[in-house]
Amino acid sequence: MKQKTYALTGAAGYVAPKHMQAMLDTNGLLVAALDPFDSVGVMDAYFPQTTFFTEFERFDRHLDKLRRNGNAVDMLSVCSPNYLHDAHIRFGLRSGADVICEKPLVLNPWNVDALCDMENETQKSIYSILQLRLHPQMLALKEKVAKHPDKVFDVDLTYIASRGNWYYTSWKGDESKSGGIATNIGIHFFDVLQWIFGTPTQSKVHIHAHDRAAGFLLCPNARIRWFLSINADCLPQNAQGTFRAITIEGEEWDFSGGFTDLHTKSYQEILAGRGFRAGSTRSTIALVHDIRNQSPVGLVGDYHPFAKLPLTKHPFH
Repeated sequence: MKQKTYALTGAAGYVAPKHMQAMLDTNGLLVAALDPFDSVGVMDAYFPQTTFFTEFERFDRHLDKLRRNGNAVDMLSVCSPNYLHDAHIRFGLRSGADVICEKPLVLNPWNVDALCDMENETQKSIYSILQLRLHPQMLALKEKVAKHPDKVFDVDLTYIASRGNWYYTSWKGDESKSGGIATNIGIHFFDVLQWIFGTPTQSKVHIHAHDRAAGFLLCPNARIRWFLSINADCLPQNAQGTFRAITIEGEEWDFSGGFTDLHTKSYQEILAGRGFRAGSTRSTIALVHDIRNQSPVGLVGDYHPFAKLPLTKHPFH
């Protein structure tokens, strides 16, 4: 198989090294990278010869020159801030490349529709990184649920990823740019739960604050109570930094491990023609958009027990 060539936007971000590792593991070559911040020494461990840009215009010109010289990149990997995904995906398609994009693909469901139209126009493909669909425990859970098509399972999702005050200064703390907690840190979990239990027919939001969100989903095969937080005060005793738990009918499904190579698996699936296309993200994008725009109803009904934890003050308010 011909070696795939890549360009990358968002090279200084948290998730970019996972993409670089996946490119390396699948015999790819990163030829150009972009980020307005130049703290990208991490590239030396993967692709030290990559041409790096801090200005989009020069990055654009370089890729166009490669294309005109018969060396167009095969794929653009998008690891930039969430609110830039839509524009960078469009740029990749216009440049004649297929696109691999980190979560969330976009912030609004109508943006997915427009991107699908552009796929058809350019005859190029957009792939979303939905790595939890490849996690062994999630695959096992999907198989278990499939054996009971008429059962409605009781599910509790808890995901706490503690973050420092820097989070609120960065684009991640700006809901207009990140989509808020449900979108920024919850998107993979909402995606995999929909994939396993079906598209929700009902969604309630009980809390939606700067450092946490909680709610309830009714799916064809599940009643799901969920809680998400970036506040370390919400961590259970003895938990270190991050806590992930999915409890089904009182049984906890441990998926704390198995994350290290999921981006490589995602790239392998994409290169084999089995990647998750843009259209498959629409229902999840619509769900988190709805969560973001709902008025919280407070702690009534089937709220997640973690939601009872006292709220803390926004560090910059």
